[in-house]
Amino acid sequence: MREIGDSFVKFFTSLQLTVILLALSIVLIFAATLDQVNLGIWAVQEKYFRTFFVLWDVKGFPVPVFPGGYFIGGMLLINLLASHLYRFKFTWKKSGIFLTHAGLILLLVGELLTGLWQEEFQLRLDQGQTRNYSESYRENELAITDVTDPQWDQVISIPMEYVNRKDPIQHERLPFRVVTRTFYPNAVVQRRDQLSNVTSPPPATQDIGSKVVVIPIPLTYKQDERNWPTATIELIGPANASLGTWLVSSMLVQAQTFEYAGRTFRLALRSTRAYKPYSLTLLKFSHDRYMGTEIPKNFASKVRLHSDDGATDREALIYMNNPLRYDGLTFYQAGFDNNDTTTILQVVRNPSWLLPYIACCLMGLGLTIQFCIHLFAFANKRRKIA
Repeated sequence: MREIGDSFVKFFTSLQLTVILLALSIVLIFAATLDQVNLGIWAVQEKYFRTFFVLWDVKGFPVPVFPGGYFIGGMLLINLLASHLYRFKFTWKKSGIFLTHAGLILLLVGELLTGLWQEEFQLRLDQGQTRNYSESYRENELAITDVTDPQWDQVISIPMEYVNRKDPIQHERLPFRVVTRTFYPNAVVQRRDQLSNVTSPPPATQDIGSKVVVIPIPLTYKQDERNWPTATIELIGPANASLGTWLVSSMLVQAQTFEYAGRTFRLALRSTRAYKPYSLTLLKFSHDRYMGTEIPKNFASKVRLHSDDGATDREALIYMNNPLRYDGLTFYQAGFDNNDTTTILQVVRNPSWLLPYIACCLMGLGLTIQFCIHLFAFANKRRKIA
């Protein structure tokens, strides 16, 4: 039993394991860089780095073909910790090495926590507009809103993964069930009267669904493009009575309205929203250009931050490299529309955002200390020789 334990210790503390893992990481980064042309940066991160194994689709079955970022990073972390526990002894002459390795460990842990905890949304504001929510760029939701009461709206949000399962969805605040009949991860919706030779029946019986055609298209993974998920859903009341079918799509800007059981509902497939107990108002958007050209020189957003409880009410100027930090979120100036009155803010939550900075400081300090130790030892040796 002891021999088995010694074998494990020898394996996880070996320098050969370190070299193999570093070589695998180089191959992983090279393959991900090449595949980024096809998948885009977000899909590459999920496929290669934020997974234990890189999967290939072989006749409909995912097959692991290469260790992923979580596996390689985890093994490197175990290798580094085990080597320090069993092979290294702390001395002042090696204090710089320990600090450098501590920074490297913290860097690996920070990347892991960032992959698990980081959230990214976008906040689009027109000049003078106020919003208390941000929207996801890649995730969508089916929103059923009860607008019967003129004072407030009751929103039922159904994540896209549940819509895609096609299982009946029953919420306690809805007097009907939601059943997905068809689902397209990416599709274009066009009016029937704008196309010729359309022989297929309408995809839905209610509202805009009876006047359009759904054209499925391949998924896109490019960073500057987005997918338009589309679904046909049927609402079923008591005694399995059908209320009709509706077409919902993220391409449709206006929500569809219908009435049932004396209540008014709105139906929409939209970007996933994250509501907050505070709001931002765009007071002014500035966009400077280089003289004589249309090349952006500087753009900034002057906003007012107001919390629902009234404890916070202040103005802030957001521009490049000067974000607004509030409530654990960071609001970056990400872009703008060509009308020069609409700003696009990137809203990021990353609880571990300080760890990379601390890790880099530790590594820099460790390398400096180790360099000074060797420098002083070399100087003393030269002095004795002289």
